[in-house]
Amino acid sequence: MNVVIKINEETKKKMLEYYKDKKRDKVIPYVVFQAKDEDTVVTMYESGKVMFQGPSADVDAAMWGTVLADSKEKKEEQKELDKKYYNCSAVGSDEVGTGDYFGPIVVTATYVSKENVKFLEELGIRDSKKVTDDFILKVTPTLIKKIPYRSLILTNKEYNEKYSNDMNMNKIKAIMHNKVLYQIMQEVKPEVDYIIVDEFAREARYYDYIKDAPNIQRGITFIQKAEDKNLAVGAASIISRYIFLKEFAKLQDSVNLPLPKGAGSEVDKIGEELVEKFGEEKLKEVAKYNFKNTQRILKTLIF
Repeated sequence: MNVVIKINEETKKKMLEYYKDKKRDKVIPYVVFQAKDEDTVVTMYESGKVMFQGPSADVDAAMWGTVLADSKEKKEEQKELDKKYYNCSAVGSDEVGTGDYFGPIVVTATYVSKENVKFLEELGIRDSKKVTDDFILKVTPTLIKKIPYRSLILTNKEYNEKYSNDMNMNKIKAIMHNKVLYQIMQEVKPEVDYIIVDEFAREARYYDYIKDAPNIQRGITFIQKAEDKNLAVGAASIISRYIFLKEFAKLQDSVNLPLPKGAGSEVDKIGEELVEKFGEEKLKEVAKYNFKNTQRILKTLIF
């Protein structure tokens, strides 16, 4: 599958930062960069167009912009669907931490009944990437008193033990989503119109990832940018971020270093300090070792 979008300068900067550790080395005429992200090849052209190629190309493209081929009729149809997914009773799940070198991966599923939609609106619940960490730390204690949820934390030590050619990031995410969704459906037994997952892989690929799980949650609706369209997913995003921040603070205290979030150059500097202080093996406990940050950190140090 090939999908093409048009981006502006702001989105271009965000994409350059996001894909900088996933770029291919080869130089292609009129191409800003080409990167491989899981099963999708991303090519950014100097013209401002970006092409996504692979089974999940449409999912990855939707992170950044609107597909150029979308018609006016299709957009109107999507608006109607979005309304349906918003004003409903739903279980939704979302994750944080997958793009952070330090800090765990946290996946949460929440149940939001139609009657609680107004409550979440009044709290200002939305995608955690669109609110500040201070806001999340303030509202989440109120949120979790009323909204049922189940969360799963994967430390970086556990992540490094699991990650392999057969266990990539998307498979790890799928397994975690399945666990929290199955748990909340079995334990809370909510009456729902939808079970919604923010689509990070095509439906068939998602179920292929979890085919060996002892318990599988079926009946999922996969929606692109679901955290903007359904408050159960938005609440899951907020609670996941809240737990991530709490765990991140504990991790900082354990190493007595100001660990940066994300995977930028400031991460490399602290990574060097961490290795000098504790040794390379410490990275396998506190960082996602397969990230390219590790190569850069270790190359700058002489043992």
